[in-house]
Amino acid sequence: MQSTTQALMVQGTTSDAGKSVLAAGLCRVLARKNIHVAPFKSQNMALNSAVTLDGGEIGRAQAVQAQACGIEPTVHMNPVLLKPNTDTGAQVIVQGKALADMDAVGYHNYKKVVMGPIMESFALLQQEYQTVIIEGAGSPAEINLRENDVANMGFAEKADVPVIIVADIDRGGVFAHLYGTLALLSESEQARVKGFVINRFRGDIKLLENGLEWLEEKTGKPVLGVLPYLHGLMLEAEDAINAQQVDSDENPLRVSVPVLTRVSNHTDFDPLRMHPQVNLQFVGKGQQIPPSDLIIIPGTKSVRSDLAYLKEQGWDKQIARHLRLGGKVMGICGGYQMLGESIADPDGIEGEPGSSEGLGYLQTSTVLEPHKQLKRVTGKLVMPEQAAVDVRGYEIHAGVTQGVKADAPIMLTDGPDGQIGIDGQVFGTYLHGIFEQPEACDAILAWAGLEATKTPDFDLLREQHIDRLADTLEAHMDLGKLWPEWADMFATIK
Repeated sequence: MQSTTQALMVQGTTSDAGKSVLAAGLCRVLARKNIHVAPFKSQNMALNSAVTLDGGEIGRAQAVQAQACGIEPTVHMNPVLLKPNTDTGAQVIVQGKALADMDAVGYHNYKKVVMGPIMESFALLQQEYQTVIIEGAGSPAEINLRENDVANMGFAEKADVPVIIVADIDRGGVFAHLYGTLALLSESEQARVKGFVINRFRGDIKLLENGLEWLEEKTGKPVLGVLPYLHGLMLEAEDAINAQQVDSDENPLRVSVPVLTRVSNHTDFDPLRMHPQVNLQFVGKGQQIPPSDLIIIPGTKSVRSDLAYLKEQGWDKQIARHLRLGGKVMGICGGYQMLGESIADPDGIEGEPGSSEGLGYLQTSTVLEPHKQLKRVTGKLVMPEQAAVDVRGYEIHAGVTQGVKADAPIMLTDGPDGQIGIDGQVFGTYLHGIFEQPEACDAILAWAGLEATKTPDFDLLREQHIDRLADTLEAHMDLGKLWPEWADMFATIK
């Protein structure tokens, strides 16, 4: 099909090379130049997802990129989302709606079918926007995945779009990554590569110059930019947990999060990572939960199997001891379901049919049902002995929880949510993103024991970090080579 000449695809030599961040930065650069731009990722494999206004589900990275563009996210910005539920299988979400669970081989064969909705979504964005910034997935040089590819060069060839390739120099071997990736592409794929970007560089650029000259001579492709390592850059991760946090005060609130095998939407904790009064620790396999003021059980794609995993790690006993010592416990989404008395999956929505005994701290019971709840919500939050404050968030869950009372701690426009239990020590809610509103975050942290809370404005911080990223791209990339028709608007490499 014929594409707009301005569309651009960002591919990477590896996972976590910087594709999502570079795409978000380019979106903000163009938006600041009053160019009507939208993000796109044909296929995303991630357990961090976002809800669109019309109740669709997409990857969180595309929601952040939409924010960088100054627009609302839609399902067409990420037409295929894969949410792993086992080591070999995933829930397949097409244009915002769950289609089926498939194993790796089944989905590989299904790619020929799913290319139709992908191209439909891309065409709709092309019709509405001046340009589209497209993010690839993984690496285009994964030979075993080349057949029926919908995420990298397979899409680029079908959509007829130019490509830039980004590599992370902080990993080492950056020239081998870039040269080898290009060499493994077909001639037509190599022809659409417009240049390279080197990400996360530390040190004096003069020490890199002979390598850059060698790469350009060997490949015939320009190095469009060398981006410095941006210390402290806070953008929501596509999937991998980001443990980086700001320096905390001398006496911060200690918050621990046990990392489940299918932990989902761990971006819930980004506002806590960036909170100057919070010391946030993720607790991994085989680790003990450290002394804490607050333990938060996160969401998960496989709630019953992760409840069993939590117990295998001995975390249930450590949580019980924590409560005996007066600590607080919170559960979000799947973590909220675990805090109840039982979780039933009669239809095998997330695995083998059956029922599991919960941790028993809340007088609730949950049944997993085929229809997933997907919605953005607003309302009021009332924590024990506190005044009501505004709260907002989004819900993504298959479970229906019984036992929610009319005086629940959260009153949404469509009804009550959550429960407080064990003499006010335990709090559960379905709301993802609950810490993003300062008033709600203050209320929860005060309940957990933090005095004189001073929660920063997370939305403002995210905007500042996106602008910082865009400033860096304008200073260190030759954007005029990518869009010659807009070259007069862009700063060149300094």
